Amino acid sequence: MHENYDLELLMELVRQKKFRQLKEALGQMNEVDIAEFLDELDVEQEILVFRLLPKDLAAEVFTYLENTEDQEKLIGALSDKELREVLDELFLDDTVDIIEDMPANVVSRILRNTDTSTRSQINQLLNYPKDSAGSIMTTEFVYLHPDATVEQSFARIRRVGLDKETVYTCYVTQNRVLLGVVTVKTMLLSAYETRIGDIMETNVLSVTTHEDKEDVAQMFSKYGLTALPVVDGEDRLVGIITVDDAMDVIEEETTEDFEKMAAILPSDKPYLRTGVFETWKSRIPWLMLLMLSATFTGIIITSFESALNACVILTSFIPMLSGTGGNSGSQSSVAVIRALSLDEVEFSDVLAVLWKEIRVAVLCGVCLGGANFIKMMVVDRWLMHNPEVTPLVALVVCLTLMLTVVCAKIVGCTLPMAAEKVGIDPAVMAAPFITTIVDALSLLIYFAIATHVLGI
Repeated sequence: MHENYDLELLMELVRQKKFRQLKEALGQMNEVDIAEFLDELDVEQEILVFRLLPKDLAAEVFTYLENTEDQEKLIGALSDKELREVLDELFLDDTVDIIEDMPANVVSRILRNTDTSTRSQINQLLNYPKDSAGSIMTTEFVYLHPDATVEQSFARIRRVGLDKETVYTCYVTQNRVLLGVVTVKTMLLSAYETRIGDIMETNVLSVTTHEDKEDVAQMFSKYGLTALPVVDGEDRLVGIITVDDAMDVIEEETTEDFEKMAAILPSDKPYLRTGVFETWKSRIPWLMLLMLSATFTGIIITSFESALNACVILTSFIPMLSGTGGNSGSQSSVAVIRALSLDEVEFSDVLAVLWKEIRVAVLCGVCLGGANFIKMMVVDRWLMHNPEVTPLVALVVCLTLMLTVVCAKIVGCTLPMAAEKVGIDPAVMAAPFITTIVDALSLLIYFAIATHVLGI
């Protein structure tokens, strides 16, 4: 909540039905804070408070409601006139975002309460692929003619700018073809009689309607943009993407990557609003797959049962070797996945990445192996008086540790890059998946070294 407003005070105003005071308080609040306040109310209270809001503020608040179920209930409670007023105040891309998550009966009611032109634009935007630039763009932008003067252009901005998502950046078009871009600042600093074509910037960065929306969002960060034009195959301007839409995409993709890295199927609902059954469904497939794949480690241990019986002390170091290997692989995979998402590396850099990770792995492995050898000799053998921890056993464990770290980092850096190459999300190749592979590798290395060094 905004620091000037107390949630409990607002709730008390609702309970006491002091709607005049509540309306005054809401009118001075930020729309994001109001949406958070509405989320705390039950459905009847939420609808009642929503009706107190001026129509322009109500539209803004509506887009910030986190739960689509709340939006759906509000739409159901509003009269056609009230719904039409809210929709008239919404930007087109926000309307499309709402429609995408709504059931068919609600969608038909929304479309029924929009004018023919808006309905046509909504249908056009809904036809773009879900992950494309076209799906997140808005068609509400200011375009100017290259032959118009600054004075004429300002008149046009005053006439049409009220309903546009941004007026600071204006696009110069002729026959709908994008020619350049001009900012209001440039126009303010130019004489009224100056032609727009003489002051526009012709080196315009643009994207096509079918470009991946995650790549588009990264461009905002890379080039410091506030808006980005979207063109079709013939360079005709069809829409723009604004920085707030790009931030939504980045947040959505980051959340999705974290869920995949934790072996959870992605969900677009907030954590506390996701049901237990739905959460179970998102987690159990990966857990089942990882559990079954982890049985390979059991098969490996069983196949070397005679070696373990001959030197029982080896068993106690298996968790440490597996854990260290998994951690090493996870470090590399997370670093590479982040680099891939930021376009810092691509598959052609695989050898450079591999060479770097191998050198890092050798340094880490030597340090860990050396520290572990000292620990085994001082703590396990001397302080804990365990005669089974001989220098040869310590050598086996430490050599395994070093080789495991190297293998883990190789697996951790190459699997995400290979996944990217074949079209799989690199985030899938993160901690749980890599840990399972490294567990099996560490055991194979462990028993191979133990068999040769200890002769068991």
